[in-house]
Amino acid sequence: MLHKLEQPAAARRPRLHVGLAQCASEIREAQKLRYRIFAEELGAKLNCREPGVDHDLYDPFCEHLVVRDEDGGRIVGTYRILPPQAARRVGGYYSENEFDLTRLQLLREGMVEIGRSCIDPDYRTGATIALLWSGLARYMAQGNYRHLIGCASIGMADGGHAAANLYRRLGEHMAPIEYRVFPRHPLPVEQLFNDQPAELPPLIKGYLRAGAWIGGEPAWDPDFNTADLLIMMPMARVDQRYARHFLERKAA
Repeated sequence: MLHKLEQPAAARRPRLHVGLAQCASEIREAQKLRYRIFAEELGAKLNCREPGVDHDLYDPFCEHLVVRDEDGGRIVGTYRILPPQAARRVGGYYSENEFDLTRLQLLREGMVEIGRSCIDPDYRTGATIALLWSGLARYMAQGNYRHLIGCASIGMADGGHAAANLYRRLGEHMAPIEYRVFPRHPLPVEQLFNDQPAELPPLIKGYLRAGAWIGGEPAWDPDFNTADLLIMMPMARVDQRYARHFLERKAA
């Protein structure tokens, strides 16, 4: 009689599930993950009321999308989502701290902001990213929201040269002039540009492949030491291959 060999635990694919956080403890766990990634790994200067927990004034108004490892019983990826009605209650979008969004005024009724995207280092795979995006796609479809915006970051460990070089190469992805945003603290692109090759961060690359626009020039975020681009995704522009893939996907 042949016995089926048990697959080593380390070789098994984790059972991942994506959905909105359903309780305060899940939100808190997502905020702890954010702290570990942004403060401990990337060196961001977070103004935390509680040690080890990334929390700001926008969090209570947001919904928190999380990916949970069902076997490990822990949250391994997250996005926070600020829908338009909540943005009105809190006084605006987080992105407005970095950009003047005046030209997007007529889009606000159907405009959702995403941010604080992060994934545990052990789970940084295409499967985890795809799950987060599938959750976002379903959220947008269920709410009949028409535009998705958010800040996407490029690290500035090199002083900002890579960010300037990348921005100069993204002309074909720029939003129409009527939707352009303006950085409150512009990155000095002309001074930093040196025409050296630079790798576009996977998250931004994924957004652009799906049909997103770059909203305008990059802003400098001194707390996170990043150059931030305003990403704008009109849902009508989303590549249909991406839409089908994300809306049909539920778990990895």
